[in-house]
Amino acid sequence: MMHAHRVNCAQSVISVFCEYLGLDLDTGLRMAMAFGGGMGRGGHTCGAVTAAYMALGLAQSISPDDPREAIDKTYELVHKFNEKFTEKHGSLLCKELLGCDMSQPGGIEEARDKNLFATVCTNLVHGAVQIAEELI
Repeated sequence: MMHAHRVNCAQSVISVFCEYLGLDLDTGLRMAMAFGGGMGRGGHTCGAVTAAYMALGLAQSISPDDPREAIDKTYELVHKFNEKFTEKHGSLLCKELLGCDMSQPGGIEEARDKNLFATVCTNLVHGAVQIAEELI
């Protein structure tokens, strides 16, 4: 896993899967960059969760005869992921998971002051990776 102070939660998760899924690390980090903090610090779906979705999709093969089959399978895996992640962590939303909203003034500072990135986010990254590994 990448060093937490250099990458966001989404990048941390995708970096675990890049080699296994045949994605070069630089591309994976750039692809996941916008998803940290619940979609660009928007407080929406946790970046660790969205990166796990990326990994679940990348793990699928798309059949030229039935491309919809891979989509349907991925959606099924996403639903299973959501169920397991919510059961373990209580929510899929960044602002609920952190207990602060980084999209609001002072939110980033509050998260930093409370050391949430090193404590809460690290736990969420580990949880997302573990669940995605089980499903892939």
